Amino acid sequence: MTSDSTTTHPGRRLREAMARGTVLAPGAFNALVARAAARAGFEACYISGGATANVAGYPDIGLITLTEMCRTIREIADASRLPVIVDADTGYGEVECTVRTVVEYERAGAAALHIEDQVFPKRCGHLDGKTLIRADEMADKVAAAVAHRASDELVVIARTDARSATSLDDAVDRANLYRSAGADVIFPEGLHSEAEFEAFAQRSPGPLLANMTEFGKTPDIPAARFAAMGYRIVIYPLSMMRLAMGHVVRGLEVLRRDGSVQALLPEMQTRKELYDLLDYTPGVQWNFPNIDPRRR
Repeated sequence: MTSDSTTTHPGRRLREAMARGTVLAPGAFNALVARAAARAGFEACYISGGATANVAGYPDIGLITLTEMCRTIREIADASRLPVIVDADTGYGEVECTVRTVVEYERAGAAALHIEDQVFPKRCGHLDGKTLIRADEMADKVAAAVAHRASDELVVIARTDARSATSLDDAVDRANLYRSAGADVIFPEGLHSEAEFEAFAQRSPGPLLANMTEFGKTPDIPAARFAAMGYRIVIYPLSMMRLAMGHVVRGLEVLRRDGSVQALLPEMQTRKELYDLLDYTPGVQWNFPNIDPRRR
């Protein structure tokens, strides 16, 4: 992490990474996970609205507020210094609400955001029963988002859930309309096969984002294959949270059964490893990240 990361718009750094190749963005459900992603060498991370809701104890049905998401963006962007791609759900309302979302997300430090064409209250993209707003209404949201970003570097991503709600053909038509409205990247949600991802890329040429989530409608597809098909960003929204919670549940079972977690010590992050991740040395004053106030 260089000092340049505090003065260059994060959207510019994301665009530069996309120009170099396909960007893998692991989901960071808190600032410590984001810091670990940066330490592991990733060039970006992702904030899922679903994960943010889940760690607050809610399902992914649009209950998290704009204020809560902006706090998460600030924490993750500041801790990791990575370009952060952020889920904006339906823009928290109609066009006016979408405009405010863009302003607040960018002010909080987002590099990119995606809005989707579902009717509020939305559903997880890999569940059935979704309902869409009209394509022209979504195009208006996209155009408003583009017009009201403070910097042209902010990456505006348009997500369409049409594959599951209507058809793949409708998804392609909507994607191309959203590109015409100014979207920098298109996010086709819930595609069912590698062949569908390839067909979509051929029929909607331009920057694309793929969602590689587990236990959903999309089979496991390697990042290299997405890159070969032309997808410039691949997000892994819940992978780290699922791994973490799997270990948490098993750890609780062991503690309840044994009255100790001694057997799990080899699987734990040590105190030293945690301090190293935080760049903290006991007895030495810890320096807060040098964040450019102009980003706020």
